[in-house]
Amino acid sequence: MSLHLSNVDARRIFLAKQGLSRPRGPLTKAGLLELITDLGFVQVDSIATVERAHHHILFARNPNYRREQLSRLIEKDGELFEHWTHDASIIPSAFFPYWKHRFARSRETLAARWRQWHENGFETYIDHVFERVKTEGRLMARDFEAEKRPPGGWWNWHPEKTALEYHWRTGNFAIAGREGFQKVYDLAERVIPARYYAGEVSREEFVDWACTSALERLGFATHGEIAAFWGLLTPDEARAWVAANARRLEPVLIAPADGTRPRASHAFKGSGDAFAALPAPPPRLRVLNPFDPLLRDRNRTERLFGFNYRIEVFVPAEKRVWGYYVFPLLEGDRLVGRIDMKADRKAGTLDVRRLWLEKGVRASKARLAALDTELARLGTFAGVERTVYLDGWLGE
Repeated sequence: MSLHLSNVDARRIFLAKQGLSRPRGPLTKAGLLELITDLGFVQVDSIATVERAHHHILFARNPNYRREQLSRLIEKDGELFEHWTHDASIIPSAFFPYWKHRFARSRETLAARWRQWHENGFETYIDHVFERVKTEGRLMARDFEAEKRPPGGWWNWHPEKTALEYHWRTGNFAIAGREGFQKVYDLAERVIPARYYAGEVSREEFVDWACTSALERLGFATHGEIAAFWGLLTPDEARAWVAANARRLEPVLIAPADGTRPRASHAFKGSGDAFAALPAPPPRLRVLNPFDPLLRDRNRTERLFGFNYRIEVFVPAEKRVWGYYVFPLLEGDRLVGRIDMKADRKAGTLDVRRLWLEKGVRASKARLAALDTELARLGTFAGVERTVYLDGWLGE
């Protein structure tokens, strides 16, 4: 028989699994590492409309989060490292042995593609950049002087930057830190602690870990959602793992927010009691980052919460429905709206341009007061002094 989960229960389970039902008490460095390990990863992004994604994601889960703790865990303790999941992310270094399988895949796929970008002497750049980082250590792209640096985006990287990224994505280099938001590269063996760097796992162990750890963090999932969580496997590999581990799993039917037919998923056998014990999220209103892991799978978010969300950063201004960088609002177990705002650090203000509430959600005095409290808290974290509501922010 299948385990049936109501939409309310499914939302509660997923919110708890995503760290949004945790208590707001003091957060030690060890507690921060535990939080990130429980999440699996925290996405890194350079946009700082209010605050950079990784800081905002952690702050949303505990307002006692401190940036310097994250820096120490990465740059001093080596307990976290930067690499790719579905995008650039901060990942526990304990997972580094599993990422070696990603490095191997990248060596196969990236060399041919990147050689086409810089056909003349690409291997020379690869060797030159490796030797210089090996000798000097802790270098950035700006430390390499190219004779001609073409303008444009990442696809127009100069050859040394391409070589740095090649070595990073294939595991030869690791990110030793950042200056501003610029990556500082060094040999991975000098960045990743030896107890993690030396670890090896077989292909079978890697696939089992990738699927098991993904399902643990999702609670319930289809094989496609399992594969997409880390971005390490194909859907076919996850499908094969589900078939091979049928005795460990049980079918689950998840009621969607729109009341349509329940969606078939998988969970670990005996999950019902564990799911029932998970806490409900606090009722307070919170601003989430557009790159929050709760929202990473947009289709899953829409099924569970009835909330259609897309980032419009790369959409031409005239074609945007909402705005350049619009933040979702979580209230209890519901996504109740979105807000367009920007921190003006010179003026010391958090400028609110527009608020949109979901259908059936009222702009009551209590809700607007809760929003004001949350924006004041977030503004203080982002380094501004007060919230300014611009004309027309309520759509009047």
